[in-house]
Amino acid sequence: MKLEREMMRGAGPTAVLHLLSEDEMYGYEIVERLAKGSAGVFEMGQSTLYPMLYNLEGKGLVKSREKKGENGRKRRYYRLTVKGSRKLEADRKQWSSLIAGLSALGVTRVSSPVPCLS
Repeated sequence: MKLEREMMRGAGPTAVLHLLSEDEMYGYEIVERLAKGSAGVFEMGQSTLYPMLYNLEGKGLVKSREKKGENGRKRRYYRLTVKGSRKLEADRKQWSSLIAGLSALGVTRVSSPVPCLS
């Protein structure tokens, strides 16, 4: 199930920060890992991802750099900053509280606060 726009607006940045906490990645790689690691829930196009990355970079949560990929093409790689790590930890706590509250209401029975996107 793909998330609606409003749900993606809240959850998408946290999912991206989570992936970047594991490793530096370029845009297409992030798109692929999000879709695969979330069983399609975080399926998004590059036209959704890049504005999100620019916004995260503008807030100082991620940094980017250009480097040559394995095929010799230049790519823009993104990585989490210290500020981004702190934001991710705060987001994890908020998502955990939200899911616990929804579970208490019987809306959801999900036991894991953050999906494993590895």
